Amino acid sequence: MKTKRWQDWINLLLGAWLFASPWALKYASTLPKAAWNAYILGAAIVIFAAVAVSVPKAWEEAINIILGAWVAISPWVLRFAAEKNVAMNAALVGCAVLLLAIWAMVRDQDFQRWRHGGHTAT
Repeated sequence: MKTKRWQDWINLLLGAWLFASPWALKYASTLPKAAWNAYILGAAIVIFAAVAVSVPKAWEEAINIILGAWVAISPWVLRFAAEKNVAMNAALVGCAVLLLAIWAMVRDQDFQRWRHGGHTAT
């Protein structure tokens, strides 16, 4: 990815929000699985979004697609879906990260060349 994408900046902010959400939504001590999920995945999203901002490549988007998908389904996998605010936060942030990463990836010219047989995406 040669062109820096605004989607990466939004994902960086979403990752920072996810990381801070256990404190902001006051579930850090009551839902430890959800909190640790938010800390770890929020930090990972921030890291890969920051890399994508500085050196845009398709692989960072692919990782954020995977991270976003996990965050979106984590309330059900980690069994905190009954906590509606926390689950909705995770599902919305995860879906947003996933969709923004897909959008950035499919708009990338290097990825398009690779997808159509040019094999230049890295």
